[in-house]
Amino acid sequence: MEKRNSRNNTQDTTLERNYLQKWQFLIAEYEDVKAGRHAVFKRVGDFYNYHQTCSQTFRKYYNRYLQEGCNPQALLPQKRGPRWKSRRTPPEIEAKALRYRELGNNRYEIAAILRERDNITLSPSTIYRICKRHGKGRITHSMVTEKRRIIKNKMGELGHIDLHQLSKDSFMEPLKTQPYVLAVIDSCSRLAWADVVESKKAVPVAFKALKVINTLHHRYGITFEEMLSDNGAEFASRTNVEGHAFEYMLMELDIKHRYTRPYRPQTNGKVERFNRTLVEEWAYAKIWTSDQQRANSLDGWLYGYNHHRHHTAINGIPHNAVTNHPG
Repeated sequence: MEKRNSRNNTQDTTLERNYLQKWQFLIAEYEDVKAGRHAVFKRVGDFYNYHQTCSQTFRKYYNRYLQEGCNPQALLPQKRGPRWKSRRTPPEIEAKALRYRELGNNRYEIAAILRERDNITLSPSTIYRICKRHGKGRITHSMVTEKRRIIKNKMGELGHIDLHQLSKDSFMEPLKTQPYVLAVIDSCSRLAWADVVESKKAVPVAFKALKVINTLHHRYGITFEEMLSDNGAEFASRTNVEGHAFEYMLMELDIKHRYTRPYRPQTNGKVERFNRTLVEEWAYAKIWTSDQQRANSLDGWLYGYNHHRHHTAINGIPHNAVTNHPG
């Protein structure tokens, strides 16, 4: 039996010819309606309704047809949206995204930083494609190291502050109020101080923070230039800075307020690590008879932490040994 030749439909232009013939017929009829020569349609609205097409779609193809010099090929459907080159992120914006990537930020952090610092909006998926295209899809060890580097050469250049919620389970009888501990640590010397606060509202937190900052100043001679905190309501107000108790307190002390990066609580890791040591060795070290008994023991623990505890981050020497202040 003779084998039939299979038909190749890849070069069949029947659909294209039919499509062009339809649009050429519609355009000729439309021009007759506009000129008042059509025997049936008196208005272009009747023309649209009869052929079940909207004016916006028809006018788009008709105007394209006229702009191309009545070229029938202009009536064929085209790719929607801008050309791929016009969708590519500008090189200067890509360079900024890559610079933030080299500092160890993930795509969500880069999107937030670009939006806040440079007023540039990029989606995390776009940032991921940029990084992957330039061989920075994976965060390297050097990026992580650079991100963790917040090196200060003298005391007071930068302080870290945080509010930590304490558990109620370390007492003979359950507490009626929720206790918190507010801690401040110096980035250079790791000298720290903390105090108990019974509310996380801005006003009591501001008063307690002022007390802790003054204690570090009088005991160790630390005068802070900058203070790093998270973006919690007790510390931050982006809309009404002067009306916020903590923000206003820092302004009065001439201390610049810095905020942790979005999605990255590790930015304030020094005080977070101090809080971990604090609660393990002081707050939950034993069963307390009362909250006041625990609070009274805090100063003694802090003195031992600052004067006798060896810290690996400052070459294994006691915290107060990095300063000539008598303490």
